[in-house]
Amino acid sequence: MAATAAARGAASRSPLLLHHHRLPQVPAGGGGSLRVGALGAGRDWRRRVRVRVGVRVFARYSSQSQDFSSRLQDRAGELPKLVEDLLQTSISTGPRGAFRMAQGIQALLGVGGEWLNDFSKTANTSEGIPAQMRLGLLSPLYLRRLFERMGATYIKLGQFIASAPTFFPAEYVEEFQNCFDRAPPVPYSEIESILHEELQRPLDSVYEYIDPVPIASASIAQVHGARLKSSQKDVVIKVLKPGIEDTLVADLNFIYLVARVLEFLSPELERTSLVAIIKDIKESMLEEVDFRKEAVNMEAFQRYIEAMGFDRQAKSPFVYHHCSTKRVLTMERLYGVPLTDLDSIRSLVPDPELTLVTALNVWFGSLISCESFHADVHAGNLWLLRDGRVGFIDFGIVGRISPRTWAAMEIFLASFATEDYNAMASALSEMGATGNDIDVDSFAKDLQKIFSSLQQELDTEIIVAAARSSDATAVSANVVVDERQMNALFLDLVRVSESYGLKFPREFALLMKQLLYFDRYTRLLAPSMNMLRDERINITSNKQTRRMN
Repeated sequence: MAATAAARGAASRSPLLLHHHRLPQVPAGGGGSLRVGALGAGRDWRRRVRVRVGVRVFARYSSQSQDFSSRLQDRAGELPKLVEDLLQTSISTGPRGAFRMAQGIQALLGVGGEWLNDFSKTANTSEGIPAQMRLGLLSPLYLRRLFERMGATYIKLGQFIASAPTFFPAEYVEEFQNCFDRAPPVPYSEIESILHEELQRPLDSVYEYIDPVPIASASIAQVHGARLKSSQKDVVIKVLKPGIEDTLVADLNFIYLVARVLEFLSPELERTSLVAIIKDIKESMLEEVDFRKEAVNMEAFQRYIEAMGFDRQAKSPFVYHHCSTKRVLTMERLYGVPLTDLDSIRSLVPDPELTLVTALNVWFGSLISCESFHADVHAGNLWLLRDGRVGFIDFGIVGRISPRTWAAMEIFLASFATEDYNAMASALSEMGATGNDIDVDSFAKDLQKIFSSLQQELDTEIIVAAARSSDATAVSANVVVDERQMNALFLDLVRVSESYGLKFPREFALLMKQLLYFDRYTRLLAPSMNMLRDERINITSNKQTRRMN
C-alpha cells in the first residue's frame, strides 16, 4: 500500500500520467504512422503537426527513459548488496517459499474469480462500474479478501494497515478494519502432538485434563482450557498452530524482497521508508509467534502492577514456565466479564464507575512506568474479574512509547480536555515534526472543526435487553463498538495533520485507538465522567500515582 501511495505521488508529478493532450486525428489510411515524405499541399499542416507531436512525445518518453537509466547507473554500486540480500533471504526461506507461491496463486485465482463475477453483474447496469472495482484486485475490498484467503501473515499485515493510518491511504485503512482474524480450529490431535513435541514429557504428568474443544481459534494460535496436575489450578493453553512460523517467514521474506527491488528501481520510494516499514512489520509479527515474548510482556505488566500498589485492584495472568515454550503458553485462567457487560458488572461491584477509574489509572500509569503498554484493550481483553479486580488479558500486541512522543502526548491530552486547540496543534506539530514551519493558528482552527463534532461522532450505541421472568427482570447492556466510526475520527486527524506536512509515529495511532476504546467504556459505565479531566484519574507523569484502596 505504501508502494501504491508512492505510485500515486509519482503520477501527480508526471505530465505523461497527469495530462492527456488531444492528439490530431490520423487519416484512416495512415495506419497511425508519422510519415515525413512528400504530401499534398492540403495535408502539409497535418504533416507538420504530426511531426511536432511525434517529436514531443518521443522526446518526453526518451527523457524519462534516460532519467531511469541514469538513476540505475547511479545505483549500480548498490547492486551487489541487493543481489546478496536477495540470495540470503531466498536461502532462509527454503522450499516453503515455493509452496506458499502455489497457495498464493490459488488465492489470487479465487479472488480474481470473485472480481470477474462482480464485474459482470455491474458492467451493464445504468450505474456503471463501482469505484471500488476499477482498480481490480488492488482495490481495497478485493485486496482485503485476498489477504484473508492468504491466511495468518496477510491477516496480521491487514491489521497492521488498519492500525497505521499515517503509513497507508485512508480507503485501505478503512477497508482493512474488516480484516477479521478468524480461522477454523485445528483438530485436537494436532494440538496434542505439538504439546508432546514442545513439553517433551507425557501430558498427563503436567495436566489433569485438557478440554479438546478450543475456547478460541485465530489465524496464528488456538486456546484450550485445562487444569494443572500438581496444583489443580485452572489454566488456559495457547498453542501456535502447525506450520505457522514457516509460513510467516516465507511470506514476510517475499514481501521484503519485493520492497527491496522496488526501492532499488525507484529511489523515490526510499522517502516512504518502505523497506523500514516492512522490517518493522516482520519484527512485530515474529515477536507475536514467540510466546516467550508474550510471557515477558505479561510478567513485566504484573511487576508494574505490584510496584505501583495496584495489586488489589488489577491483575494479569500468571505464567507457568514449566509448561510454556516458544510455541506453547500456559497461563492462569481468569474468570470475569468484559467491561461492556453492565448488568454483570453491577452484580460484582457496587460502583462500576470506580472500576473504570481503576482501569484507566492502571493503563495510563503503564505508559510511563512499565516497559510496554497493553495496545489492544478491546472488550475481550479488559475484564472485571469475579474478585472485583480489573483483568488485563492477552499481551500479544503491546506498544512502547518514546519519551519525546509521550511528552507531546501529555500536552495533547491536556489540551484536548480543556479544548485548547492552539496547544493541541503545537503538541501534534512536535510529535510529527518534519522540520517545516507549521502555521499553528490555521492548524488549530482545522483541529477545532474535527473535535467540535466529537460528541456526535463517537456516540456509543447501548443495547438494553430485558429478559422477563415471574420474579425479576434481568437487564444487560452492551457497547456496540463500531471500528469504522472510531477510526474515522483518527483518519480525519491524520488527513488534516498530513496537509501540514506532519507524519506521526505508529505508537501515536496505537495510543489513540486505546483512548477511543476507553471513551466507549466511559460512555457506558460513567456517562457523566470526563476521563481526561476527572481528578481521580492520573494521566500526566508529573502527578504522583494515587493508590486506590
